[in-house]
Amino acid sequence: MVTTDLAMPSVRPGDEPAPAPGPGAGALRDRYGRVATDLRISLTDRCNLRCTYCMPAEGLDWMPHEEVLDDAEVVRLARIGVERLGITTLRLTGGEPLLRKDLEHLVAELTALRPRPVVALTTNGIGLARRADALAAAGLDRINVSLDTLQADTFTKLTRRRRLDDVLAGVRAARRAGLDPVKINTVLMRGVNDHEAVPLLRWAMEEGVQLRFIEQMPLDAQHAWERETMVTAAEIRARIEPHLPLVEDPADALARGSAPAELFRVAGTEHSVGIIAAVSKPFCGSCDRVRLTADGQIRTCLFSRTESDLRGALRAGADDATIADRWLVAVAGKQAGHGIDDPSFLQPDRPMSAIGG
Repeated sequence: MVTTDLAMPSVRPGDEPAPAPGPGAGALRDRYGRVATDLRISLTDRCNLRCTYCMPAEGLDWMPHEEVLDDAEVVRLARIGVERLGITTLRLTGGEPLLRKDLEHLVAELTALRPRPVVALTTNGIGLARRADALAAAGLDRINVSLDTLQADTFTKLTRRRRLDDVLAGVRAARRAGLDPVKINTVLMRGVNDHEAVPLLRWAMEEGVQLRFIEQMPLDAQHAWERETMVTAAEIRARIEPHLPLVEDPADALARGSAPAELFRVAGTEHSVGIIAAVSKPFCGSCDRVRLTADGQIRTCLFSRTESDLRGALRAGADDATIADRWLVAVAGKQAGHGIDDPSFLQPDRPMSAIGG
């Protein structure tokens, strides 16, 4: 499964961090002045695909059930974030979040929080066809579906599963349910699906969904990622433009804010495509994201090698104020950037499926 929304800054050498907030400051502000308002909640580390850039064919050692936050714990932590810490967006991720059988009920509880957060979902789309209507009825606002190819044999090679038709049916069901704009997250792999950039964009335009190409990131369980083989954002654009000229929209640039995707308009149309240069052109300086893993750990960046435990405090009976203070301290210590270009960079111990996007 692909995720898109990273926490990666571009802080200039010599920039001095702003003073860190103390407990009770009321906003998840780090020492560089960034404020986290977007909480990514992983609901499970399990997945029903075995994408080659994520995990081995045999899968991984999944978290024991008792270590995973239950619905009440997820809702309580989300409520603390919304009511006390200024969180305005909740994105449900995994693993594969549709593996939570009670997902519709959880979405309804999260959309009932006040002030009402935006609630979004990132999924591989398997099972979405039969659940899209119920998720929309529960209040889900937005959805991202991971899809790297339109070719059945390539899909099987990449995911080790024959489920392309299920994913495409899920995309169509999400549109019918009114979860617009449906966003499609695509990772191009050199020599595997990188020739599909233009067909994928033409398909997205025909389907009325928004395609977002994402540079492959070093988050695989096998630690096999190599920068030299990554298809860069510049390459992606160069592959598309001879066939579908792209126009930089000044209005999109002004409105981008902390959004990870740089949007381009397909010339002569109303369609846009996003390109997320998470590695080659990091955007950490405007990051507004923080992550909660399925076992209740706070991570301030996808590439963090440290975590802060909220589950322990939660299950030990800590009150809301104590949990909020722990959260504030965790975010205050956020690093300036992911450091992929630093010779000392090490991948996080957890793979993407265990972190959540």
